[in-house]
Amino acid sequence: MNSEQEETVTINHKKFPKRLVVGLVLLVIGVAVTVLSLVFATKIFGKETTLPDGTVILEGSVFDRNISDNAFINTVYSSWIPAIIKSIRVITIAAIVSLLLRFIARKGLAHTSRGITIAKLFESFIKWVIAIVTILLVLGAFGVNTAALVASAGIVTLVIGLGAQSLVADVVAGIFLVFEGSFEVGDIVIVNDWRGTVQEIGIRTTKIIDAGGNINIINNSQITTLVNQTKANSLAKCYISIDYRESIPRVEQVIADNLEAIKGRIPYEIEGDILYKGVDSLGDSGVGLLFVAYCKEDVIYDVQRAMNREFKLLFDENNISIPFPQVVVNQPENFEDK
Repeated sequence: MNSEQEETVTINHKKFPKRLVVGLVLLVIGVAVTVLSLVFATKIFGKETTLPDGTVILEGSVFDRNISDNAFINTVYSSWIPAIIKSIRVITIAAIVSLLLRFIARKGLAHTSRGITIAKLFESFIKWVIAIVTILLVLGAFGVNTAALVASAGIVTLVIGLGAQSLVADVVAGIFLVFEGSFEVGDIVIVNDWRGTVQEIGIRTTKIIDAGGNINIINNSQITTLVNQTKANSLAKCYISIDYRESIPRVEQVIADNLEAIKGRIPYEIEGDILYKGVDSLGDSGVGLLFVAYCKEDVIYDVQRAMNREFKLLFDENNISIPFPQVVVNQPENFEDK
C-alpha cells in the first residue's frame, strides 16, 4: 500500500505541500491575533477589579456590554469572544514553543542513529505534554476550574490506569526500547515476522516501513520477537547447481581464478572476499555449490542478485552446464502375441 501523492499548492511558480501552506496561514493568523491581544489586552479583556467581598471582575472591556435583547447573543459577545481570543493566543504560543523545542531537539541530537531515535522520542513526549497543558489553559479561558481538574487528577489517573493498562505498558516499553538501544531509527529489523526499516520510535508506537513502502505501526508493548539485522554485516548467499557430469576440480579451478574479478564487477560494497564454500548439496538433478559474501543488510538482496548473474555468466563462458528440470517421455513398447 503506497502512500498517495500529496496535494500541492503553486506559489510564484513553486509547488508547496497544501498541508504546509494551510499550517503557515493558520500560524500567521494566530500570531496576528496574539500580538493584537497583547497590545490591546486592557481593551479586549478589561481590567481586573476586586470587589469588597473578594469577587474579581473585569471592567473596561469593549465586549462588556449588551448588543441585543437576546441573552444568549450577549453571552456569546461578552464572554465567548474574549475566551476564543485567549484560546487562539494559547494555541499559537503552544504551537510555536512545540516547533521550537522539536527543532532544537532535531538539530541538537540528530547526528547519529541513536540521537535521531532519542530526538523522535523527545518530540513525541513534547507533543503530548504541550497538548495536555494547552487543553487545560483553553478550558480555563472558558471559565472551567482547571485547578479542580488537576486536584482530582489522582483519582482520574487511577480510573484511567485501570482501563488503560496497555497504554501504560506501551509507554514504558517505548522508554526501555530507546535507552536499551535494542534498535534505532534507520535500522533494518524483523519485528513479529515483519521485516523493514525503523522509521520512528514514538512514546507509544513504533513505525517500520518495508521495501514496498508499507508502514507497519506496532504498539511498543507488542514487540515480542526482534531481530536487528543492522548491528553487524549480513551474509549474502548464492546457490548454484552444476551437472553431475561436470568435473568438480575443473569447476572449482574456474571459480578460484575468477572470484576476485567477480567481486570487482558487483556494484555494491562487500566486506572481504566472495567465498566459495564448496559442495552444499547433492540434488535430484545437479550438484549444489554455495557462495557467500558479507555486506550491509540494506543491500543484501542486491548483492545476492548480482552474484547470481555473475556466476551464471561465468559458467556460460566456461561451458559449465547448469541443470534444469526436464521431463523424459518414453514411448511404450508394444508386445505382439506370438
